[in-house]
Amino acid sequence: MRFHRSMKTIPCFALILAALSAPFLITLYARGAQPAATRSKYLVYVGTYTEKASKGIYACRFDPATDQLTSLGLAAETADPSFLAVDPTRRFLYAVNEMSQYEGRSSGGVSAFAIATGTGKLTFLNEVPSGGAGPCHLTVDKTGKYVLVANYGGGSLAVFPILKDGRLGKASAFVQHSGASINPQRQEGPHVHSVYMSPDNRFAISADLGLDEVFIYRFDAVKGTLTPNIPPSATVSSGAGPRHFAFIRAGDLHM
Repeated sequence: MRFHRSMKTIPCFALILAALSAPFLITLYARGAQPAATRSKYLVYVGTYTEKASKGIYACRFDPATDQLTSLGLAAETADPSFLAVDPTRRFLYAVNEMSQYEGRSSGGVSAFAIATGTGKLTFLNEVPSGGAGPCHLTVDKTGKYVLVANYGGGSLAVFPILKDGRLGKASAFVQHSGASINPQRQEGPHVHSVYMSPDNRFAISADLGLDEVFIYRFDAVKGTLTPNIPPSATVSSGAGPRHFAFIRAGDLHM
């Protein structure tokens, strides 16, 4: 979750189940070779900013029968993991590293971890540059083969292949947005705030706060590439600053 100078920086948490991702906090069903006492419980991972006391990603165990959340402590030490996502197999977790500098260049990072569902610990696999400053959101495509990253500060999108062992490979696609909108304090340039996959995995859709546009890209799940759709985007009200969105099923919306 990206905060702006005009906003008070406060903790913001959103709960999800299974392989969906949400700002700061994701929940993973603990199944498989687990003790009987933990099979009906969930692993909860909490991402943080590490500028002060925090050290990275923390884990908890949630028991829906008692509504109790038990801390498991630090799951993995990593810099500014402000957004998390798990792959469809629930074996791997991916985190943005929302930094403005990465190895001396204007970029953040993207980190990959293996999940130990029994203990909640995360084993670091690798980290790659995100391709733009301040990555603030990421998602795993529905095949579990690619991670798509939104670079807020850089105003760009990048796609990274997931290797067989869960590590991230070199970017298979990169898209740079350009332009500006009416608010000089936060819309002086592009600020990609999120990227989501369409339910059929054929499109990657990205909200750009800086441009007041929602961009649509055709996604090739074999090559991991992005191609502008026709039309390429939808414009929202000037100054609205789109951040996130959600899909609904046909028939769920009643006018």
